[in-house]
Amino acid sequence: MNVRRTLGQSLTLVLIVVAALLLAGPALGQPLLLSYVETGSMEPTMEPGDGFVAVPTELTGPVEQGDVVTYEAEEIEGGGLTTHRVVGETDRGYTTQGDANPFTDQDDAEPPVQDAQIVAKALQVNGEVVVIPYLGTAVMGFQDLLVTMQTTLASLLGTRSLLGAQGLGYLVFALTAVYYVVDWYREGETKRRERTRERETGVSTRVVLVGFAAVLVVGATAAMVGPSGTQEFGVVSAEFDSERPDVIPAGESKTQPYAVPNAGLVPTDVYLEPASDGVRVADSELRVGGGETAETEVTLSAPPETGYYRQYVVEYRYLAVLPASVVGGLYAVHPWLPVVVIDALLAGGFLALTLPFVDGGRVRRRSRPTRGRSLVGRLLGSSRRRER
Repeated sequence: MNVRRTLGQSLTLVLIVVAALLLAGPALGQPLLLSYVETGSMEPTMEPGDGFVAVPTELTGPVEQGDVVTYEAEEIEGGGLTTHRVVGETDRGYTTQGDANPFTDQDDAEPPVQDAQIVAKALQVNGEVVVIPYLGTAVMGFQDLLVTMQTTLASLLGTRSLLGAQGLGYLVFALTAVYYVVDWYREGETKRRERTRERETGVSTRVVLVGFAAVLVVGATAAMVGPSGTQEFGVVSAEFDSERPDVIPAGESKTQPYAVPNAGLVPTDVYLEPASDGVRVADSELRVGGGETAETEVTLSAPPETGYYRQYVVEYRYLAVLPASVVGGLYAVHPWLPVVVIDALLAGGFLALTLPFVDGGRVRRRSRPTRGRSLVGRLLGSSRRRER
């Protein structure tokens, strides 16, 4: 294999992975290594549609003034992910501001940002954000299409498990499996042997399978990362007692039930961690079956000073494809380590089951009629003809 062909195949694989990350991130509500801005609030640092490398907070150091962070806003445009710069810090949290805005987010009714709300930091080199121009422009055009696909399939099949981030994971799983099985069935051993005796051009079938494995990994990550995240509790530290669970006498505590639903079909291992002072969780580890709901209890403590406070619990979810003890050991090292190991297991298992059945040939473009050709071959062939 010559260098040019190797570089071409590597670029194809990189493009597949980048596209999958960008499409999955908006659906998850959490960036997956790559993200983008939709408005001009960060001009001139980032124009609308520009992308950036979003480093998960679990992999970065403490947030500092000058960092550009993506956080879960409560008030800005009705709430949701916002990417702004940290311009200060108080006892109640961080002060943030868009580079193009004349006022801070907190001047516009957004509460101070807590560490538990920050999901990623924009990669910076020498204090400058690494910007990828126009990266998000195409992605925004696909968001509505992706939601429409999920909604239509959920309606046709009569299940809500295909909605949301976890539904995206199942959808990617299904499409990958069906795509490969149909292609393998149509191909046949005889036609694969015949192709090895012909002059071959195009993309290696092994590269195609590796691309499928990459999509499978993105789907698995979506199924785990999507339902995870930070759960917020509003606590009123009061001078009196109340029947309301969120009103607690100053310096005292109240316990309330905490439900952990699993809308998917695959059992998940769930780990719960307090993410702020004054929070205790009765059960830090739960295994929740597909379509089931587990319950535990959360104890919230009111600070001695009266007022309104926000307290947080962080959930980490992992597909239950490994023994719980193994997941627990990996989780103890780092919360992202089980995700990496499970993704590697799924991708490695997929390749182990599929690579022995391919001959190392190439998915080719042919000029004769398409009848009898493989699904992969027809798709790649038609795309090459359009490019000419």
